[in-house]
Amino acid sequence: MESSIPVSTKSERRWRSKPLQTSKPSLVLAFFSCFAWLYVAGRLWQDAENRTLLSNLLKRNTAQGPKFLTVEDKLVVLGMDLERRIVEAEMELTLAKSQGYLKNRLSENGSSGKKMLAVIGVYTGFGSHLKRKVFRGSWMPRGDALKKLEERGVVIRFVIGRSANRGDSLDRNIDSENRSTKDFLILEGHEEAQEELPKKVKSFFSTAVQTWDAEFYVKVDDNINLDLEGLIELLERRRSQDSAYIGCMKSGEVVTEEGKPWYEPDWWKFGDEKSYFRHASGSLLILSKNMARYIDINSASLKSYAHDDTSVGSWMMGVQATYIDDNRLCCSSIKQDKVCSLA
Repeated sequence: MESSIPVSTKSERRWRSKPLQTSKPSLVLAFFSCFAWLYVAGRLWQDAENRTLLSNLLKRNTAQGPKFLTVEDKLVVLGMDLERRIVEAEMELTLAKSQGYLKNRLSENGSSGKKMLAVIGVYTGFGSHLKRKVFRGSWMPRGDALKKLEERGVVIRFVIGRSANRGDSLDRNIDSENRSTKDFLILEGHEEAQEELPKKVKSFFSTAVQTWDAEFYVKVDDNINLDLEGLIELLERRRSQDSAYIGCMKSGEVVTEEGKPWYEPDWWKFGDEKSYFRHASGSLLILSKNMARYIDINSASLKSYAHDDTSVGSWMMGVQATYIDDNRLCCSSIKQDKVCSLA
């Protein structure tokens, strides 16, 4: 009986040895794959850590303020912050005025508490010293006569702002004159200049209503002579009208050509007809207390146009003002039946 001895051929031995030979590359490949995965995961984790660190640094630097800014960047940042603070201050002031700030200011300014009939503000400028002397020698009382007029309930003051170069000889001359005559209302926050007249009328009404408690507030140009007693009589008859806007009412063409007298930069806002709305002439206009107080409370947001009379007229259009067109306030060279005339 023949014994069978298993015999494997060379090809069979090669086939059986293949799994043993291919297992090593597989292990190496698996090892490198695992290593690559760990490397990628590590980089992702490191990137995430870097992003977190950068984010925290950015927040901290933002809170502390940027350390490296150009001059232009600093000006932009400061400008935005200043603008925000101004808006906030204006809103707080408007709220304070509407909640009784006015009464507190009146007591602080030494107001006697007496209700005055009128505060008359006569516009003047740094170069108008001779005009003021003429006014004091004609229709405007001075000295003891000015005090007696105030006892009757009428205050008269020359109205002027401050020089662009605060504290210069122009300001010092006005201060010196005021110490002698005591007949100025100096608008500390206003710069006296021809182009600033629309802002001056806002500042005048606002300052006057904060300083005196009166029935009426009157703005008069410095080229006007007043019949003072005639004006007082007119105002006495209007005492009961709380929302009065009184003057010589007019309208007219809006000047659209730059360089011409009375040019209006905002001419395009007045429609195709280019005509101003009805408003009181700026030579002499009168507001009741409610209207003057409205200007004071909302002074931060009221738009000023190129001229003071149209500016006041635009403000009155937004409220329930009673327009009173009085021909006696149409100042001209003819004095008959007028309370004012051209000087």
